[in-house]
Order: sequence, then C-alpha cells, then structure tokens
Amino acid sequence: MSPAPPPSELTLGVLAGGRATRLGGIDKAWLQRDGQPQVLRWIERFRAAAGQVRVGANHGHARYALHGIESVADRVAGRGPLGGLDALAHACATPWLLTLPVDTLELPQELLPRLYEAAGARGACACDDDGLQPLVALWRTSLLREFVADALQRDARAAHALVERAGLAVVRFAGLRFGNLNTPADLDRAGIAVPGHD
Repeated sequence: MSPAPPPSELTLGVLAGGRATRLGGIDKAWLQRDGQPQVLRWIERFRAAAGQVRVGANHGHARYALHGIESVADRVAGRGPLGGLDALAHACATPWLLTLPVDTLELPQELLPRLYEAAGARGACACDDDGLQPLVALWRTSLLREFVADALQRDARAAHALVERAGLAVVRFAGLRFGNLNTPADLDRAGIAVPGHD
C-alpha cells in the first residue's frame, strides 16, 4: 500500500473554530510558539502531503486570507468540534480529509502514513498516551459528511462517539502525548506568552 494518499486526493483541515473560553477568548490559531503561529506550523508541516488546505474558523477570516489560507465557518453554530468537522467536510473536494486541532502541541512525523495504512475504506484516528484523539484523524470525506450530519441532527456533540459510529480504525502512538493549549498553565508549559488582543 502507498504510505499516503496522493496529494491530489488529500485535504488538510485545521480545526480552529473554538472559543478558547479558558484562555479569555484569544485566537489559539495565532499563538506564537518558537516564533511561528500554531496554524502556520501545522499547515507547513503537512502542505506537501495535501493538495488543498482549509481552516475551520468562525472569525478572523481576513487574517487567514492575508496568508493565502481559505477559512470556512461552521454551517451549524454552537456545536463545538462537530460543527467544525461538518464545515471542513463540506469544504473538502478530495476523497480524504486529514483533520488536526490547531492547539495540538506535538505530532509525529509518521502520523499520516500510519493513519493511511490503517484507514481502509473508512478512515483512522490517533490514540496517544492520553487516550483517543478523535480530531487527529484521516477521514473518508463522504463518510464524514454522512456521519457528522447524522450527529448534528441528533444534537450529539462528542467527537469520540462520532469516530466510533463511523467505524474508524484506531492507531496507537505509544510513548507520545500530542498535548494541547487549553489553559494558561498549558501555555506556560509550552513557553507561550499570553498575547494581547489585536
């Protein structure tokens, strides 16, 4: 099996639509880590593997456009990550969609090949030492559209349940913690200063 889908068949979808309430509503996409915004870090990491890039974001679209990034807002408001997955799935024109939360701290170099190897016809999601990471996933786009639409209709919110219902394979990344930036303590540990609003 090929170690990854051809770039023409893959879209990178970065989930950046959260409200960051525990961080005072700052935009985590533009948090600077080692001099680089989070959103640009993940786009640069996977740009060569993906023919298209989309960011799921509910504000700041002009800022993304300045960087040549296409951003899409939730089609259904107030549904958390599932709203973002729905928006990305409907903006995706390729058979495969790789989703990543913008506030993830670390991802292994072999993420995409290992997810693709396990994906079969449906897709796969990652599991690190902290447990299942349902938003770090490779989705068959048509399947994601179907299952996220059903979840939104049922007013379901849990991404873990979506992964289970969609039948995604789970790929274990032993010895790794992807981490995230949810609280001031997380920022402190990552060496990120809390920015002022611009």
